Amino acid sequence: MDLGRIATRRPATTAGAEREAAVLVPVIERDDGPAILFTKRAAHLGEHPGQMSFPGGGREPSDDDATATALREADEEIGLHPEETRVVGRLDDIETVTDYAITPIVARVPDRTYDPDRREVAEVAVLPLTALLDPANYELERREHPEHGELDVHFFRVEGYTVWGATGRILAQFLELACGWERPTTPDRVVDPDAEP
Repeated sequence: MDLGRIATRRPATTAGAEREAAVLVPVIERDDGPAILFTKRAAHLGEHPGQMSFPGGGREPSDDDATATALREADEEIGLHPEETRVVGRLDDIETVTDYAITPIVARVPDRTYDPDRREVAEVAVLPLTALLDPANYELERREHPEHGELDVHFFRVEGYTVWGATGRILAQFLELACGWERPTTPDRVVDPDAEP
């Protein structure tokens, strides 16, 4: 893993979105190799309940920028304090089908136990980079969205967790930049827009 390409690149940004959000992509160095921290959203939440995500959320008026949003949300959701993080850089903004523009902030964070806020986060999962890169754990799905056209949906299935949706798109770009991962061009399946994941 080389985070230099993330640190030095100029990410694509989305201007003028009605709803802005930011997430933290937390990278942990372990003796057996790097890992990425994810959260599993609480089952009672109105949007994306039970899905895997990165710590993050909507921008507040008091946030100076997207980095401030991501760090504040990570502190609130899992007790990751801003002074513990070493921000590396940004990935490209992504627009979601729920009309959010999300800015992903990549940061190195300590390898410790985190304390999730159970109102928002059911679980913290730290998944090894080697498993996320293993082709046996990956599927590409293509579906036609009625408003957004043809969409590629990434599925990373590791240790009983499934990372997909916006989080899967963010993870895919991280793996491309940091690890030289090449996203497939041919999908494993093509499904109807309303198919279950």
